Amino acid sequence: MENFLSLKLEETLFESLAKINFKTPTPIQAKAIPIALEGKDILGTAQTGTGKTGAFGIPLVNHLLKTKKETALVMTPTRELATQVTQTLNNLIGRGNIRTALLIGGDSMQKQLKQMRRNPRLIVGTPGRINDHLKRKTLRLNNTSFLVLDESDRMLDMGFTPQINQVLETVPKKHQTLLFSATLPSNILRLAEKYLNQPVRISVGSISTPIEKIKQEVLRVNDGDKYNQLIKEIYTRQGSILIFVKTRRNAEKMVKRLKYDDHDADAIHGNLRQNKRDRVIKAFRNNHFRILVGTDVASRGLDIPAIKHVINFDLPQIPEDFIHRIGRTARAGAEGSALSFIGNEDRIKWNAIQRLIDPNFRTEPGINSKHRRKRGKRNFNRQDRRGKNRFTKKRRDNQDNHDNQNKKHNRSFNFKKKFNGKKKGFKKRFFNKKKRFSRI
Repeated sequence: MENFLSLKLEETLFESLAKINFKTPTPIQAKAIPIALEGKDILGTAQTGTGKTGAFGIPLVNHLLKTKKETALVMTPTRELATQVTQTLNNLIGRGNIRTALLIGGDSMQKQLKQMRRNPRLIVGTPGRINDHLKRKTLRLNNTSFLVLDESDRMLDMGFTPQINQVLETVPKKHQTLLFSATLPSNILRLAEKYLNQPVRISVGSISTPIEKIKQEVLRVNDGDKYNQLIKEIYTRQGSILIFVKTRRNAEKMVKRLKYDDHDADAIHGNLRQNKRDRVIKAFRNNHFRILVGTDVASRGLDIPAIKHVINFDLPQIPEDFIHRIGRTARAGAEGSALSFIGNEDRIKWNAIQRLIDPNFRTEPGINSKHRRKRGKRNFNRQDRRGKNRFTKKRRDNQDNHDNQNKKHNRSFNFKKKFNGKKKGFKKRFFNKKKRFSRI
């Protein structure tokens, strides 16, 4: 498949593709779209930023344009990704008469109920809010014949497995499912085996290797000097910067420090209201400020082509999140850079990330030697400085100590045996005295 014109699509969809300048399909789109148009289930994996939304969006919209009455459901892990997927699908719908609804947490329930009264045929949302509408009976999936699970690995990591199972058990048995994921852990395979019907396995590129156009850099720093090094990096770089930190508090504190140092910055994290998140992302996309500080909420679904640099101020807790973080840059064929700060306590996390990217990775010899020290700052080696085995002498000393302890133990045992009666009498008198005391 060299271009979209070779596909059997509805005329309205061809017009939309031309309007939004979709000409050459990405590798995942070239492999997935023809199979999806045949009505087959798909288990697809590809690197982040490779066009998975178009891979399921084009066959989805084409399906709705052909059927006229049936509905489609798209589930995503985060609100931001759900919002961006809705925008992309609305662009693909174009002048096609298909109503849509966006069901996400943090958004007005009254607004969503108003959307549902219009009987939308395309529903995009997060698992939690979709299940809220199912319980309210404001959402019915009786006519759902097209189901998409986007970024499925992240949804399971976030604990949405019960909600996903509830939705998959609610939709009719006869439906088409497209499951897309950036990684392929065992829980995804179990989910696919349980709910997908003979899925076609599609994989593009390595699921654990960053995009080649990302220039990766590593900076080893002391924890107390990380912020000063960050300021130096900000001054030496041009273009927009996305900084990842561990917690929302860290994000807010960093934004305050950056503003104090005359840098335009804002934060995005899970505790923000949805309208605030939308305003921050829109302002960042429109270059109203240069630096966005975020938690791992921003590692998925933040599709902003203008991001030139990603800085991991704090390394992620899960190695797979590293791939998604740096995947926020170098999108749609562009180039970008990713810088990771490695502090004194980050070596274990960094080694885990390196093993994910390269299974043959081995820890550098001596990289943790200075942390393996006993008191007195001596290395914990089996040989002492003179080349002799120190543990041989220790075993002898320990054996002598053990024998001496046994002798003492035997003497004490004989002592107990000899004075056993007196000890019993002592206990008896003691408890009698205690008993008399308690009567008073």
